Amino acid sequence: MSEITISELEAAINFWRARSPSSGDELSLCKEASALSKPYALMIVQRRAAVPADALERTARDAWEAYVRAVHG
Repeated sequence: MSEITISELEAAINFWRARSPSSGDELSLCKEASALSKPYALMIVQRRAAVPADALERTARDAWEAYVRAVHG
């Protein structure tokens, strides 16, 4: 599998946030944005520019793949 850049991951998070805005008093992210936010935060802390797609946890990989299908067909 290919690598996902931090900007691509951010775009995917924003896609899911726009599709399913935060809800409740605590403004929780939808499950897809939440799953993608974990590797995104790690990339920031570790100063990584990209992460292998196959290194994502299953929920994050599913959210990523659904985003790619929705945007790129």
